[in-house]
Amino acid sequence: MTLNILLAILAGVLVGLSRQLNGKLSLSTSPLVASFWNHIVGFAALTIIGLSFGGLIPDGIANIPWFDYIGGPIGVIFVAAGSWLLVRIGAANTALLIVGGQMVSGVVMDWFMAESFTVAPSAIGVTLILAGMALMQMRTRN
Repeated sequence: MTLNILLAILAGVLVGLSRQLNGKLSLSTSPLVASFWNHIVGFAALTIIGLSFGGLIPDGIANIPWFDYIGGPIGVIFVAAGSWLLVRIGAANTALLIVGGQMVSGVVMDWFMAESFTVAPSAIGVTLILAGMALMQMRTRN
């Protein structure tokens, strides 16, 4: 469990770093160009890793429903939106709003899809994130 927590924290740090780098690139170019290069370089890296370790194209790939691939276009929108927002509202606000959206949508998905779901901890977590978002907005206005 500790390894999972550490990996999740590392993933969060890497998302923040990625947003910063893409935001900086979007200042020099545009959010669309930054997103394009993010995905091209990511595709190249993933292809090299996938070809090196194998399993890049799984058996039965033709049987996977088409809508299971919608995560790719959603990721493109996420990266472009993050690059656009970061330079306009700042890194902290962008990260907080993204995490807030992830937390709320995660709770909603767990509510409907999880086998066991506890409302209180999730409600407290969402409330704290929304309160943090409100505090950041008050700080920004002052």
